[in-house]
Amino acid sequence: MSTKNKIALTGGIGTGKTYLSRHFVEMGIPVFYSDVEAKKLYREPQFIEALCQQFGTGILAPDGSVDFVKMGAMVFSDVRQLRKLEAMVHPRVMKMFEEWAERQSAPSVMMESAIVFEAGLTGYFDKIIVADAPLELRIRRIQQRDPHLTREDILQRMARQIPQEEKCARADLVVCTGETYREGRL
Repeated sequence: MSTKNKIALTGGIGTGKTYLSRHFVEMGIPVFYSDVEAKKLYREPQFIEALCQQFGTGILAPDGSVDFVKMGAMVFSDVRQLRKLEAMVHPRVMKMFEEWAERQSAPSVMMESAIVFEAGLTGYFDKIIVADAPLELRIRRIQQRDPHLTREDILQRMARQIPQEEKCARADLVVCTGETYREGRL
């Protein structure tokens, strides 16, 4: 069992988790980006095969890779499908995190993930930090990053997560990443 201090950096979609995580890296805390690592799973032939068995081949792009737009449309419109996908992804990502954490030389490590609370992962961590930002700023950030998503798509995805206010209430620390944060003023 690891003796490393494990920190979760979480918050709803568009709250600035990734931006904030860069500051922790600068302080010498390695960060495991769960979304990036999870996407690696989607390139593994065995995982793609398991996805097709669960969700059908309609989730594939013409080249045989997973089409994330099709997959997102399926799982974010039906909570049962989302739970099935989560049951396939979360245990694998946590195993990847544990293996990664053991390879790090720093005494503390961090996982950046939007769904720490939703996935029931709080027990893996010693501290939980929540990134927070105003709703309209979050929507603008998401639209800049993913222009194919409509406001309604974004609100639907937000609705699938625990409300931001609840995440903040359950956090050990909340960091606001609003407009002034990006300008370097806290």
